[in-house]
Amino acid sequence: MSPQGTHKQEEAEESRPAVKKRRVSTWSIIQWFLIPLLLIAALGCGLTAGYVVLGKRELTEVLQWSTWKHVYDLVFAP
Repeated sequence: MSPQGTHKQEEAEESRPAVKKRRVSTWSIIQWFLIPLLLIAALGCGLTAGYVVLGKRELTEVLQWSTWKHVYDLVFAP
């Protein structure tokens, strides 16, 4: 190969933009794990507050599975 051909090839390689590898940032990890976790916690706190404050029931009843089964049956009854 001639020296002139090698020089053109080097210029072509230098003019191309470098391909950046995508790196997973800390913020994207937070978005995928922490935000849904906080949404589920907010849902649980809202259900608990609604049952205790608005429903005027005891806090210990909130933790029983039968309570939420009964609420589900009331909402989705045929």
